[in-house]
Amino acid sequence: MDTRLVSTVLAANMAATQNSAQVAILKKSHEMEMELVNMLTQSTAAQAPAPAGQGLKVDRTA
Repeated sequence: MDTRLVSTVLAANMAATQNSAQVAILKKSHEMEMELVNMLTQSTAAQAPAPAGQGLKVDRTA
């Protein structure tokens, strides 16, 4: 078997493996970012309302 052919096949195999790993890492990174966004969205939506007399409107007469 030709050594160039073997080298080419091995290089293609390594490139495919590296590409698969990069895609998997990118997917996991995106999933983690989306989980963080969802967590922050839920935490801001679930905040307790302001106490009576505070934060609902501006008192311009003060």
